[in-house]
Amino acid sequence: METVKIYIDRKEHESPRHTTGVNLYVLGSVNATTHDLWKEEQGKGDDQLVDNNASPILLKEWEHFYSAQKDLNPGCHE
Repeated sequence: METVKIYIDRKEHESPRHTTGVNLYVLGSVNATTHDLWKEEQGKGDDQLVDNNASPILLKEWEHFYSAQKDLNPGCHE
């Protein structure tokens, strides 16, 4: 099984290249009830939400992911 090194919340992890969102949430110890997992996109593109399900994901070496609170709304001043 081919593995790649990735970062989740600035911590290096090793994962199978072929994985799922569920596996990434577990690998990064991301609590899916309170947080979402996002894949950082290079350039001006929007970061991509990683769904916490069994859909297949093909990882690239050194990709970066981060968790964020589900109810976080930085544009709201209320």
